[in-house]
Amino acid sequence: MKIMIVDDEQFIRLGLEKIISKSDETHDVIGSFSNGQEAWNFLLGHESQEPDVLITDIKMPMMDGLKLSELVREKYKNITIIILSGFSDFEYARSALRFGVRDYLLKPVDKSALFDLLGKIRLEKSAVSEVSAEDGAQLESDHYIIEQMKDILDREYDKNFELERLADSVGMNASYISRLFKHKTSMTITDYLIQLRIEKAKQFLADHPHLKNYEISHLVGYSDPVYFNKLFKKMVGVTPKDYKDKHRWP
Repeated sequence: MKIMIVDDEQFIRLGLEKIISKSDETHDVIGSFSNGQEAWNFLLGHESQEPDVLITDIKMPMMDGLKLSELVREKYKNITIIILSGFSDFEYARSALRFGVRDYLLKPVDKSALFDLLGKIRLEKSAVSEVSAEDGAQLESDHYIIEQMKDILDREYDKNFELERLADSVGMNASYISRLFKHKTSMTITDYLIQLRIEKAKQFLADHPHLKNYEISHLVGYSDPVYFNKLFKKMVGVTPKDYKDKHRWP
């Protein structure tokens, strides 16, 4: 993990660097600063070197640890913040938890307490990374399934729609693909198919004016021309005949 240390007492900074560098874990101190302003300037100027953990004192000149914690929490959601506190500032440190501080360590810092806390943070970050990777894989899988379904509907829009057959084609449960499609596209599979069929009908009406309305109705999957006419007017605002007349080539 990449760690940043902020404390106005140099011997504390050097001591922490020494403890962390001698740990068995792969911890890397990427910056050591004497006040919050220096640390904040570094963060703003080195976006690619964002630390995993920020260890900061509370009372420092120029910018204190609470203000630094507040700024970091607003801009860098993934940085874990640890507050350093003297015993006299113990309650002050506890109040810092409301600024999104992960935990606090009392001075002088106990080596085992520091390692235990860093170990917990490491495990938490590993777990978050795994979940993110799994979520990414699931999103990719869901996207592939949706595109498969759309491709099938685009090819077979003129056939009688059967949800079970569509589910078999993508190798998924019918109720699952219904929920997934609605969640990802904000429309039901039936609504998508209706929209697709009406768009195809508009193309036939504009490009092939010689076709009768009942023929176009069958071409886009509707065996009942009367139902097709009512549905078309509901979706488009005009009847198929009026749409054809409006888009007829001169």
